[in-house]
Amino acid sequence: MSAFRRHSERASVEDIGDSRWLTVPGCKQVLVVAHSVTYLQRLRAVFSLLEQDPRLQVVCTVPPHQFGEGVHEALAALGIPVIPWRRAVRREFDLALAAGSRGTERIRARLVRLSHGAGQIKVLRSAREGAAADGKATGRHEAGTGEGRTADAQAALRPPAMLSREYLLHEGRVVPAAVALSHERDLAELARNCPEALPVARVVGDPCHDRIAASLRLRRRYRQALGLGERQKLVVVASTWGRSSAFGSFETLLPRLATELPADRFRTAVLVHPNIWAGHGSRQIRAWLTGFRGRGPVPIPPEADWRSILVAADWIIGDHGSVTSYGTLTSAPVLLARFPDHEVHPDSPAAALARTAPALTAARPLREQLRYAATEYRRADYARIAAMLSSEPGRFNTNMRSLLYGILGLGRPAFAPVTAALPSPPPLERWAGLPGSEAA
Repeated sequence: MSAFRRHSERASVEDIGDSRWLTVPGCKQVLVVAHSVTYLQRLRAVFSLLEQDPRLQVVCTVPPHQFGEGVHEALAALGIPVIPWRRAVRREFDLALAAGSRGTERIRARLVRLSHGAGQIKVLRSAREGAAADGKATGRHEAGTGEGRTADAQAALRPPAMLSREYLLHEGRVVPAAVALSHERDLAELARNCPEALPVARVVGDPCHDRIAASLRLRRRYRQALGLGERQKLVVVASTWGRSSAFGSFETLLPRLATELPADRFRTAVLVHPNIWAGHGSRQIRAWLTGFRGRGPVPIPPEADWRSILVAADWIIGDHGSVTSYGTLTSAPVLLARFPDHEVHPDSPAAALARTAPALTAARPLREQLRYAATEYRRADYARIAAMLSSEPGRFNTNMRSLLYGILGLGRPAFAPVTAALPSPPPLERWAGLPGSEAA
């Protein structure tokens, strides 16, 4: 690469958003803080409410993060300008959006902080872990050993991570200008664990809840797009990340899916948390998941929109992750492959699901367990769990847009935001042949 080209590329990155080079000057500046692919996927529902406004310029930055692999590629595919983190923390912005806490105390903007998953599922295991997980040491919340307590009781003593002082305070100061919550019950949890942040808390609803709910009527279209035949059933296997996730049992579960379910009657799609892809590397994950020839389990890449696949499912096999909880919005029976109750808040949607959905076992044939789950499925039970995902169903776009424009000090555009149905997914065959298991 020539010195001229290196200088040109460096200048183009460093000067993004610099008013000297803008054709449309005077825009208010909105910074999207994308720590990981998971966070970016959540934030897309927020900045999409702003980017068509000619009064606003949306740019992005990528802070250092242990699960940051793939973020730059995802942003390039979206066509969003990216400012280097070192430069972003030296500039002032009119608004910042984040679904994680690491480094956000350094941002010079009014920050809106939102959750990146369904409800408030995972509890903070200790203050030390909170500091390690998000690169901060902002408060104290020691859970103790929990000796003599049940797992539920131990989890109840610890706050959900996002609603803890460790994630919301820095040196005793509330970092966000607004904390966006999905359900009104989160306010009581916040009052118990970080009352300092209660004045800036706003209940806005859940964007994934609303998009999935708006797309349920298109289930047949999604199934056709995936290439499913009229008599074929789709089993979706979903895993969060971490040692207690369903992915930890994939070594035995996936061969069962490939050998016990007839290929002419069943297809299996595997939704693995983006943090697993980032932590182990995409080539390794594909090598692990595509070792089956023919019509074995199909790994869905982390950049794909998993929500339409979830709507198309006939069964969902999952764990305590958000995707499994969102599955309660659909008509698919759920089976739990793993559930670490000591890591899950007992009042969360995931905990309610664990008390309702049957647990997968290695002792019985897989098809027998799928039939049992379908026979025992009661839509009303799952609907009650789905209602725990949002206390503002269908209103996320309206509520969030109102919050954002209030912080920006601008009038909202004179039209109602639309909650669009999800686009159709590509055929499963497109992902079935992804490279990764072949020798180099």
